[in-house]
Amino acid sequence: MSKETTPKRRNFLFTATYTIGAVGIGAAIWPLIDQMNPDSSVKALSTTEVDVSSVEPGKTITVLWRGKPIFIRRRTKKEIDEAAAVDLKDLKHPEKDSDRAKNPEWLVMVGVCTHLGCVPLADKGDFNAWFCPCHGSHYDTSGRIRKGPAPTNLEIPKYEFVDNNTIKIG
Repeated sequence: MSKETTPKRRNFLFTATYTIGAVGIGAAIWPLIDQMNPDSSVKALSTTEVDVSSVEPGKTITVLWRGKPIFIRRRTKKEIDEAAAVDLKDLKHPEKDSDRAKNPEWLVMVGVCTHLGCVPLADKGDFNAWFCPCHGSHYDTSGRIRKGPAPTNLEIPKYEFVDNNTIKIG
Protein backbone atom coordinates (compact mmCIF):
# COMPACT_ATOMS: atom_id res chain seq x y z
CA MET A 1 0.00 0.00 0.00
CA SER A 2 1.16 3.44 -0.76
CA LYS A 3 1.22 6.27 1.75
CA GLU A 4 -1.32 8.23 -0.33
CA THR A 5 -4.14 5.65 -0.01
CA THR A 6 -3.73 4.86 3.69
CA PRO A 7 -4.84 8.29 5.08
CA LYS A 8 -7.81 8.37 2.70
CA ARG A 9 -8.91 4.90 3.81
CA ARG A 10 -8.34 5.76 7.48
CA ASN A 11 -10.41 8.96 7.14
CA PHE A 12 -13.19 6.99 5.46
CA LEU A 13 -13.18 4.36 8.25
CA PHE A 14 -13.31 7.03 10.98
CA THR A 15 -16.17 8.87 9.21
CA ALA A 16 -18.13 5.65 8.63
CA THR A 17 -17.63 4.57 12.27
CA TYR A 18 -18.78 7.95 13.63
CA THR A 19 -21.80 7.96 11.31
CA ILE A 20 -22.90 4.45 12.29
CA GLY A 21 -22.37 5.32 15.95
CA ALA A 22 -24.47 8.51 15.66
CA VAL A 23 -27.29 6.64 13.92
CA GLY A 24 -27.18 3.95 16.60
CA ILE A 25 -27.31 6.48 19.45
CA GLY A 26 -30.17 8.31 17.71
CA ALA A 27 -32.09 5.04 17.29
CA ALA A 28 -31.60 4.22 20.98
CA ILE A 29 -32.56 7.68 22.27
CA TRP A 30 -35.59 8.31 20.00
CA PRO A 31 -38.02 6.07 21.98
CA LEU A 32 -37.04 7.87 25.19
CA ILE A 33 -37.78 11.27 23.65
CA ASP A 34 -40.95 10.10 21.88
CA GLN A 35 -42.48 8.72 25.08
CA MET A 36 -42.58 12.27 26.50
CA ASN A 37 -45.27 13.27 23.96
CA PRO A 38 -48.90 13.15 25.18
CA ASP A 39 -50.71 9.96 24.26
CA SER A 40 -53.57 9.89 21.76
CA SER A 41 -56.31 9.95 24.43
CA VAL A 42 -54.95 13.24 25.79
CA LYS A 43 -54.69 14.71 22.30
CA ALA A 44 -58.28 13.71 21.60
CA LEU A 45 -59.47 15.59 24.70
CA SER A 46 -57.68 18.80 23.74
CA THR A 47 -60.58 19.95 21.54
CA THR A 48 -64.25 19.16 21.25
CA GLU A 49 -66.89 20.19 18.75
CA VAL A 50 -70.42 20.91 19.96
CA ASP A 51 -73.56 20.98 17.82
CA VAL A 52 -75.62 23.93 19.09
CA SER A 53 -78.36 23.83 16.45
CA SER A 54 -81.00 22.64 18.94
CA VAL A 55 -80.29 25.27 21.64
CA GLU A 56 -83.19 27.70 21.94
CA PRO A 57 -82.66 31.40 22.86
CA GLY A 58 -82.47 31.80 26.63
CA LYS A 59 -81.29 28.19 27.20
CA THR A 60 -77.94 26.84 28.40
CA ILE A 61 -76.29 23.51 27.66
CA THR A 62 -73.38 22.03 29.55
CA VAL A 63 -70.67 19.94 27.89
CA LEU A 64 -67.47 18.46 29.28
CA TRP A 65 -64.08 19.56 27.99
CA ARG A 66 -60.84 18.48 29.68
CA GLY A 67 -62.93 17.25 32.61
CA LYS A 68 -64.50 20.67 33.20
CA PRO A 69 -68.09 21.75 32.59
CA ILE A 70 -68.47 24.27 29.77
CA PHE A 71 -71.60 26.44 29.75
CA ILE A 72 -72.86 27.38 26.29
CA ARG A 73 -75.73 29.84 26.46
CA ARG A 74 -77.75 31.17 23.59
CA ARG A 75 -78.64 34.61 24.89
CA THR A 76 -81.80 36.53 24.17
CA LYS A 77 -81.75 40.10 22.89
CA LYS A 78 -82.74 41.26 26.38
CA GLU A 79 -79.80 39.39 27.99
CA ILE A 80 -77.35 40.81 25.45
CA ASP A 81 -78.64 44.35 26.05
CA GLU A 82 -78.47 43.91 29.86
CA ALA A 83 -74.87 42.65 29.66
CA ALA A 84 -73.80 45.49 27.36
CA ALA A 85 -75.47 48.16 29.53
CA VAL A 86 -73.53 47.32 32.72
CA ASP A 87 -71.20 50.12 33.85
CA LEU A 88 -67.67 48.70 34.13
CA LYS A 89 -67.13 50.74 37.32
CA ASP A 90 -69.74 48.54 39.03
CA LEU A 91 -67.76 45.35 38.35
CA LYS A 92 -65.24 43.67 40.65
CA HIS A 93 -63.39 42.31 37.60
CA PRO A 94 -64.18 44.76 34.75
CA GLU A 95 -64.57 43.20 31.31
CA LYS A 96 -66.76 44.36 28.46
CA ASP A 97 -69.38 41.91 27.25
CA SER A 98 -68.07 42.31 23.70
CA ASP A 99 -64.65 41.05 24.88
CA ARG A 100 -66.22 37.96 26.47
CA ALA A 101 -68.57 36.86 23.66
CA LYS A 102 -67.22 36.57 20.10
CA ASN A 103 -70.78 36.36 18.83
CA PRO A 104 -73.16 38.30 21.14
CA GLU A 105 -75.83 35.61 20.80
CA TRP A 106 -73.55 32.88 22.18
CA LEU A 107 -71.69 32.88 25.50
CA VAL A 108 -69.14 30.09 26.07
CA MET A 109 -67.61 29.81 29.57
CA VAL A 110 -65.86 27.36 31.84
CA GLY A 111 -68.54 26.49 34.40
CA VAL A 112 -66.31 26.57 37.46
CA CYS A 113 -66.72 29.23 40.15
CA THR A 114 -63.55 31.26 40.54
CA HIS A 115 -63.89 31.26 44.34
CA LEU A 116 -63.43 27.61 45.31
CA GLY A 117 -64.14 25.65 42.14
CA CYS A 118 -67.83 24.80 42.60
CA VAL A 119 -70.21 24.57 39.63
CA PRO A 120 -72.68 27.50 39.51
CA LEU A 121 -76.37 26.94 38.79
CA ALA A 122 -77.89 28.45 35.64
CA ASP A 123 -80.88 30.83 35.67
CA LYS A 124 -80.46 31.60 39.38
CA GLY A 125 -79.22 34.41 41.59
CA ASP A 126 -79.75 38.16 41.78
CA PHE A 127 -78.99 38.63 38.08
CA ASN A 128 -81.02 35.63 36.84
CA ALA A 129 -77.90 34.17 35.25
CA TRP A 130 -75.51 32.00 37.34
CA PHE A 131 -75.37 31.51 41.09
CA CYS A 132 -72.88 29.47 43.09
CA PRO A 133 -74.81 28.20 46.13
CA CYS A 134 -71.70 27.10 48.04
CA HIS A 135 -70.60 30.60 49.04
CA GLY A 136 -73.07 32.93 47.33
CA SER A 137 -71.30 34.23 44.21
CA HIS A 138 -73.68 35.85 41.69
CA TYR A 139 -72.73 36.16 38.00
CA ASP A 140 -74.51 38.22 35.34
CA THR A 141 -75.62 37.26 31.81
CA SER A 142 -72.05 37.70 30.63
CA GLY A 143 -70.56 35.46 33.34
CA ARG A 144 -69.04 38.42 35.20
CA ILE A 145 -68.86 38.37 38.99
CA ARG A 146 -71.32 40.87 40.40
CA LYS A 147 -71.76 39.86 44.05
CA GLY A 148 -70.12 37.45 46.47
CA PRO A 149 -66.62 36.20 47.29
CA ALA A 150 -65.48 35.08 43.81
CA PRO A 151 -62.50 37.25 42.77
CA THR A 152 -62.82 37.03 38.99
CA ASN A 153 -65.30 36.41 36.19
CA LEU A 154 -66.02 32.93 34.87
CA GLU A 155 -63.22 31.94 32.51
CA ILE A 156 -63.72 32.08 28.74
CA PRO A 157 -62.00 29.12 27.03
CA LYS A 158 -60.43 29.28 23.59
CA TYR A 159 -63.22 28.57 21.11
CA GLU A 160 -64.26 29.28 17.54
CA PHE A 161 -67.32 28.89 15.36
CA VAL A 162 -66.76 26.15 12.79
CA ASP A 163 -70.09 27.01 11.17
CA ASN A 164 -73.47 28.39 12.26
CA ASN A 165 -74.31 25.21 14.19
CA THR A 166 -70.93 24.04 15.52
CA ILE A 167 -68.60 25.47 18.15
CA LYS A 168 -65.07 24.06 18.52
CA ILE A 169 -63.71 24.40 22.05
CA GLY A 170 -59.98 24.16 22.62
